[in-house]
Amino acid sequence: MIVNIKNKETNVGYLQVDAGVRYYEDTVVNGADDISLYDSKGDGEPFVPCVVKIKDKPTSCIYSDHYRWKPLIDVSNGQIVNWRKGTTADVHYKVCDDGVYCLLNNNKQQIIRIESYVPALLDPYRNGYGDYIIFSVNADGYIKNWHFNQELVDNLIRNDFNYKEDCE
Repeated sequence: MIVNIKNKETNVGYLQVDAGVRYYEDTVVNGADDISLYDSKGDGEPFVPCVVKIKDKPTSCIYSDHYRWKPLIDVSNGQIVNWRKGTTADVHYKVCDDGVYCLLNNNKQQIIRIESYVPALLDPYRNGYGDYIIFSVNADGYIKNWHFNQELVDNLIRNDFNYKEDCE
C-alpha cells in the first residue's frame, strides 16, 4: 500500500509489532483464557501465537517481561503472517508505552521504527485509549475489521516518542 511517510511516497507491506504485554491472561485463545504469568510466577508459556521468549526468567513483579508479542501483519489485508493456523484469539493486551512498531516494505525491510503508545490501527474499535491492543483474529490469522490508511499511518508517526515536526 502506498502511503506518505515524512513527505515521501512509500510502499508499505507490513507492520512489525514488538509489544511488552503485561497480562497474557486477558486474551482468549481458542475459547480459553491464556496463561496468567503473574499467578504462575513466570512459569509456563503464553498460548497465543507470535510470542517470543527474550530472556530465561522474568525480572518484573508482573512476571511477563521475559516474553514479547511480535506479530507481523500484512497491511493490505490484516493477516498476521506468523500466526499459527487454526488458532483463534480475542486479543486484549495492556501494553501502554512498551511497544515498538515498524513499518516494513514488501521485502520486509524497515522503513520507519516508532516507539509509542498503542497506535489506533491496533485497536479497530477504539476502546483501548492508547494503552491496549484490542482485536479478534480468526483461524487463518486475519484481524477482524482491519483498517490501514494514510490517517492511521500519520497517527502512528505523530505518536512516536521521538517525533519532531520538521521545520521548514
